[in-house]
Amino acid sequence: MTYKEQHVAAKLRLQSTTFLKPAIVAAFMGISTTSALLPTVAAAQTYSFTAVQIEGLDAIEADTVMTYLGFGRGEPVSAAELNDAYKRLVASGLFDTVTVDPRGSTLVVKVAEFPLINRINIEGNKALKDDQLLALLQSQPRYVFNPATAEQDAETIAQAYADKGRIAAQVEPVIIRRAQNRVDLVFEVVEGKNTEIERITFTGNRAFSDARLRRVIGSKQAGILRFFVSADTFDPGRVEFDKQLLADFYASRGYVDFDAVAVTSEVAPQEDGYFVTYEIREGQQFSFGAISTATEVEGIDPAAFEGLARIREGATYNPAVVDRATARMEKQLQQDGYGFVRVDPRITRNERDGTLDIAFTIVRGPRIVVERIDIEGNETTLDRVVRQQFTTVEGDPFNPRAIRAAAERIRALGYFANVDVQAREGSSSDSVIVDVNVEEQGTGAFSFGATYALGQGFGFMLAFSETNFLGRGQYLNLEFSGGLDNRNYAVSFAEPNLFGRDLRLGFSGFYNQTTWQEGLFDSRQFAVEPSLEFPLSETGRLRVLGGVEGAEVMNYVGNSPTMLAEQARGFQYGGYAGAKYSFDTRRNGLGNPTNFYGEVAGTVGGLGADSQYAKATALANVTTTAINDSITLSATVEGGMIRTMSGAGTRVTDRFMMSPDDVLGFGSYGMGPRDLAAADDDALGGNYYGAARLEARFPIGLPEEYNITGGVFVHAGSVWGLDNSPGVDDDLYIRASGGAALYWETPIGPLRFSYAYPFMKEAYDVEQRFGVSISTGF
Repeated sequence: MTYKEQHVAAKLRLQSTTFLKPAIVAAFMGISTTSALLPTVAAAQTYSFTAVQIEGLDAIEADTVMTYLGFGRGEPVSAAELNDAYKRLVASGLFDTVTVDPRGSTLVVKVAEFPLINRINIEGNKALKDDQLLALLQSQPRYVFNPATAEQDAETIAQAYADKGRIAAQVEPVIIRRAQNRVDLVFEVVEGKNTEIERITFTGNRAFSDARLRRVIGSKQAGILRFFVSADTFDPGRVEFDKQLLADFYASRGYVDFDAVAVTSEVAPQEDGYFVTYEIREGQQFSFGAISTATEVEGIDPAAFEGLARIREGATYNPAVVDRATARMEKQLQQDGYGFVRVDPRITRNERDGTLDIAFTIVRGPRIVVERIDIEGNETTLDRVVRQQFTTVEGDPFNPRAIRAAAERIRALGYFANVDVQAREGSSSDSVIVDVNVEEQGTGAFSFGATYALGQGFGFMLAFSETNFLGRGQYLNLEFSGGLDNRNYAVSFAEPNLFGRDLRLGFSGFYNQTTWQEGLFDSRQFAVEPSLEFPLSETGRLRVLGGVEGAEVMNYVGNSPTMLAEQARGFQYGGYAGAKYSFDTRRNGLGNPTNFYGEVAGTVGGLGADSQYAKATALANVTTTAINDSITLSATVEGGMIRTMSGAGTRVTDRFMMSPDDVLGFGSYGMGPRDLAAADDDALGGNYYGAARLEARFPIGLPEEYNITGGVFVHAGSVWGLDNSPGVDDDLYIRASGGAALYWETPIGPLRFSYAYPFMKEAYDVEQRFGVSISTGF
């Protein structure tokens, strides 16, 4: 039984007439009657009360009433002053009713005190917790109850729900009488449903369609997954942030004059949704014109900084490119020992040509230093995690550009719901204090569920991840997954700023035990791997690694000589070491429509086992957009090789096995060398592999809120080559397929439904034309 139900008999609804109207009427009747009994000339009459009689006090002291009256015994008081005293008593908020009655030389003041609040309770709230709402209230326990304040508190609670997208929420204050003139104050909440964004439209846009712009902003239209997506709830704060996202999007594509003129939010007639319209002005698109360097500081050669601009004339203008070039030049100036010197990019517009000339001018900046950096709001996250995002420390010259860049890096951490970085004057005019105010948000995730994959069957998954472990900015992931044929355990940990520098120390380990779906053999594998990753350039990183790995093939039931020899080798384990270099243009944060990704990795393994090997892999991808960003094109090539250095040769657990995602249309272990002499045509894997993929994704006319797009693809690849395996067909045969796919962005990840037709294959290949998998990208 709820708190309200226990005391429903004693409940009194709060209405203005219950507390205020009788008091005001009675009081004014008293004053009016007194005035009516006096002659007209008595309007200027004064009173002098030798006694003030106060009736009805319980918890409030008489001195408090005298203070509000504003005059003492024996003092002359006019009729107007007496009326003002009455108004002060009513406005004090301490009394339910007030009457002031002059009786000769005695002033009789009759009051009925408002009760004291015993406690405050909130009922019916689920979306917002008690502690969130109680912190907003002006009414407080052990303070005098005021119906006007209670009504205002009810409006405050309703507004809190409106800010969360529940504009239909209703809140009613209710009191329950208690002994000794006390009341319990209850706020009854009817939350209603989330008020969703039914439609988002744009006016004034010519370069980009509504569909493309809807993908830019954070707010989303309500779709078929409305129960899981919070971004479709109307939030005025998010709408304002969306305007900035639109401005950044247009600016990165050369529209420097873009302006979100207005945003109109209209409530649907049923009050169950919003129609949001962005009125925008795109302006002219600009490209980079002449790029030059100049100096106003004696002794600095501007020609030495020309190579740091790295801007191609004719490329689409992007302010982020200018900021990057400016930062590189300022960093070089600091390394050359120039303090309080900055780079000022001066822009000249050429309206007719549609170009912007940039002159990077080295100038002297104000001699202002950073006195200190104050960090507030981080209850869990350590100060050093935030401080590590600053390239500026106490005592360095103040550089607004560096402070803004640090603020963006703090936001990119994902630890905080809100980040505000401001600079203010320090203890002297030549110093500043940088204030960092953050609002923490949840960084841990616990997930579990069922999975299904063609070729592997049903399974389940249980995982825990934390991106800010113990507030140290560390990453931790624990995962278990499995099904009837496999068990997988994995753990990974990373410290992204070892010794306070951009050094990522990682540790990972896994153990899996698998029964192939065909039931031909079982396998066990494990690996433990520490690694260290660091930047080599703005877009390139190197990862060095080492560890111990082991594997075993067992319970083989076929007749392949190769597989029987594999099983006879038993459980083998040994050490390995390697390195991986990756290049990703997205790391520069420029948001270019064309991005390049590449990686090259090499490993030497089997150290201490019965066979040693060298392994190398490489991958390159380019992704770009076309037709005003409505179509995404992707091209990927990859390959690898493993060679025996000494010993018994490579193992099936070390060799390459094409997965269905590498070349669509083929099943797990569906292509590659086969022991044709065996009755079961066992897949053995290969020492070499290569694949190429061309893909295109595009809208298919469905509403954007469904997050469903279409695609077409052509894949080709092969696995080949074994070590001295007689009777095995390990020649190079190209396989190829083509088909179509549907991509669905869901809360559990991007799903891909594909149909692929293999038009180049071998007779013994295993086809899998229909596929469902998690879509991956670069």
